[in-house]
Amino acid sequence: MNKYDSETMCKILLNKGYKQTTNLDKADIILINTCAVREKAEEKALSIVGRLADLKQKKPDLIAGVIGCVAQERGSHLFKRFPFLDLIIGPRNINSIDTFISKIEDGGGRLLSTDLSDKMMSFTKNNGYLKGRAASFLKIMEGCDNFCSYCIVPFVRGREFSVPAREIITEAKNLINHGIKEITLIGQNVNSYNVKDRARPTFPELLEKLDEIQGLKRLRFVTSHPKDLSDDLIAAFGKLRSLCPHIHLPFQSGSNKILKRMNRGYTRDDYIDLIRGLRETRPDIAITSDVIAGFPGEDNQDFENTLKLVEDIRFDNLFSFKYSQRPGTRAMHLDTKVADEEKQRRLSILQESQREITLSKNRALEGTIQEVLVEGPAKRGYSYLEGRTLGNKVVNFPSDINLAGRLVNVKINNGFQNSLFGELIQN
Repeated sequence: MNKYDSETMCKILLNKGYKQTTNLDKADIILINTCAVREKAEEKALSIVGRLADLKQKKPDLIAGVIGCVAQERGSHLFKRFPFLDLIIGPRNINSIDTFISKIEDGGGRLLSTDLSDKMMSFTKNNGYLKGRAASFLKIMEGCDNFCSYCIVPFVRGREFSVPAREIITEAKNLINHGIKEITLIGQNVNSYNVKDRARPTFPELLEKLDEIQGLKRLRFVTSHPKDLSDDLIAAFGKLRSLCPHIHLPFQSGSNKILKRMNRGYTRDDYIDLIRGLRETRPDIAITSDVIAGFPGEDNQDFENTLKLVEDIRFDNLFSFKYSQRPGTRAMHLDTKVADEEKQRRLSILQESQREITLSKNRALEGTIQEVLVEGPAKRGYSYLEGRTLGNKVVNFPSDINLAGRLVNVKINNGFQNSLFGELIQN
């Protein structure tokens, strides 16, 4: 979501005539987009903000701003901690970034905008921004109404609202006209699209409408909440042409006691039933998930239940984190906190178990031929390309030809921990 918001601001400012630079010393405007979902992410963001002090001293006309969730959470306190800042903008106000910058350039002084009531969201003209890209995000909703007891998102992203379907479809067609082959729909909980307003289309119906668009090769979505994963959505994986066989479905804990404390709205068995339904509908579906280690009240048996769930389901990948206390959340006031050393121990066990599972699943693909959407040059060096399978696994393969944006067949020769390696099969 933050990457999408950063790209939105970039496009807005590029359309206003600004140019983008990766050199901080050359920049006239520096905007730091921030995440507050975990304490570590917030501390990292604030550390980067602190480094701007020297740049601002050398270049007084530099406009320095903090954007996003930390800006929303901390508000005017950031001006006190970092007096050199010119701009503090919450995530609901980024579409007006050009107006704020113009006001500051015209001598309007420091600006703060953290209004969460704004439900307006407009898509921005690309004007060449997507050149050379094969895939793009498309935001279909903003905010969250779930109030999981550990999560700060409802407080910094605001109440949930859905973008009208006609605007989403228009933007999807626009992206395809700019060469995009794969679209990932994003939102805090895409499964609840239009549910709040009891409007149509539902999320599965929206997927059907997008699937009909000519030129769309691949369709994905993230993130899903298990309590809102409907039978219709599961069925979509078995009938929609463009919908990729991959879902990210956070389970967070394998203990019913902890799930209740987290206010997740489902049980361990509910989650297992959803996974069973997905795999029956689409046997080749890749499933990734999120889990929290050391949530308040998690005892050894709760953790063992979580570990067993990981071992039984065998996710393709797992994003695991230590519980991070966030201001304003109900979990802050829960008793029986888990010591940090114990949280780290449990996290390490989860991660080691998942490493073995991921490696095993990747090696099982050796000898298979996978359709790969080429994204561009690989990180491993010259004459190698990188892309993703339908199951969202990274593939590297040698090629002297620029195939960016193309769908190609690759024979997988090696399955590694974080990626696959193969050879191009000539069509």
